[in-house]
Amino acid sequence: MKSNENIWEQCLEIVRDNVPDSVFGTWFAPIVPCKYVGNDFIIQVPTQFFYEFLEEHYADLIYQALARVSGNPDIHLIYRAGVDSSHRKIGTVTFPSDHVTTNDNLLTAKNLNKSPNELTDSNLIAWDAHLNAHLNFKNYFEGISNKATRAIALKVAQEPGKDFNPYLIYGACGVGKTHLCHAIGNQIQELHPDKKVLYISAHLFQVQFSDARLKNTSNDFVHFYQGVDVLILDDIHELANKKGTQDAFFHIFNHLSLNGKQIIFTADKAPAQIEGLEERLLSRLISGLTLELQKPDLELRKKILYNKIKQDGLTISDDIVVYIAENVTDHVRNLKGIITSLVAQSLFSKIDLELAKRIVAQTSNVQKQQVTLEKIQDVVSSYFQVNINDIHSKSRKREIVQARQVAMFLAKKHTAYSYAHIGIVIGKRDHATVTHACKTVQNDLTTDKGFKSTMQEIETRLKS
Repeated sequence: MKSNENIWEQCLEIVRDNVPDSVFGTWFAPIVPCKYVGNDFIIQVPTQFFYEFLEEHYADLIYQALARVSGNPDIHLIYRAGVDSSHRKIGTVTFPSDHVTTNDNLLTAKNLNKSPNELTDSNLIAWDAHLNAHLNFKNYFEGISNKATRAIALKVAQEPGKDFNPYLIYGACGVGKTHLCHAIGNQIQELHPDKKVLYISAHLFQVQFSDARLKNTSNDFVHFYQGVDVLILDDIHELANKKGTQDAFFHIFNHLSLNGKQIIFTADKAPAQIEGLEERLLSRLISGLTLELQKPDLELRKKILYNKIKQDGLTISDDIVVYIAENVTDHVRNLKGIITSLVAQSLFSKIDLELAKRIVAQTSNVQKQQVTLEKIQDVVSSYFQVNINDIHSKSRKREIVQARQVAMFLAKKHTAYSYAHIGIVIGKRDHATVTHACKTVQNDLTTDKGFKSTMQEIETRLKS
């Protein structure tokens, strides 16, 4: 029988043929194979983020490689986050023993795929909420971009089912929706240990429903979900055009709602913009509170970076942090990924600004032509055929007001400037005027398809 080291070495050969050398060196070389017991293959990764990144981007590749090399199609991959209690060789690099790994650090993909009919009332003692205990409100930092969504999330966690039910959070990929969901779930479990909380992705929900339908256990599937007290469904847009799954979820939603159970959703866009959702389900989604989670502002990005740096035990100068925060503006994951890459590189070389610039250039979509306030105003004035001086003026003409509001909205979206600074630059307005402008444009985007097309055209011009 092959040892776990031999299996992993052969898996790495397969992986190496399917990923770039830079990816292999950063994300696969630091992995240590620990045990192969039964169907469980345990590997050790340096940090929690390593686990999240691998699961999101390379889980299928790793599973396929393990199954092929081991000859076991039922093999399960289990992650252990942290480093060994003793010095372990990983390739040619020795990791220091910063902390000891315990069973509490085991992150198993197997449990996440457990079907609902395996979790019957007879084993509620072992109830698995599928929550990541490391994602909580303590490390979900507040900024201008998430202040409202975070505040409501705390309120929901304190009194689930009372107000803001359902609570739908939408926003672009990587802005922190999933983290906020886990934070809510973990807080509810802490404050209300008697409540059954369940987090599940819409993708896994769909897989479970398909499996239940094949096994003729659809009623058991629906009954299981109707028995939870707090249901957190991530990425509900993935149920689009899946009529059978939507029908099942509709009945689950109605039962939970009628019984005062808390329901939380996330989506990548506003509900009205999700094509392929049945009207009756869409009406349920928007029956509660819907809030957008925006991309993290500059100060929030700094907080996230400093926390990640502290968590990984690094020493990084402020100028490097500022550079990363100013140039990586899209995903929270990208911010954490760059720090993880710096951790890996610190084993070989000193962390300086030049190294940070190279990693940022390799791993993030840094725009060669930055979007500035000046460019935004130029593009908007050109599109609406109004003079920039008119945008800055006190004019209340409809076309000028619209151009002014669009410019303010785009400035907030594409730059790290505060509402106050944007107001000063665009017509010497105050903070409240810019806030109102952003809300007006956002409302028009969700209700007016013609205006949405207008904004898409302006965005295209802005990026050209």
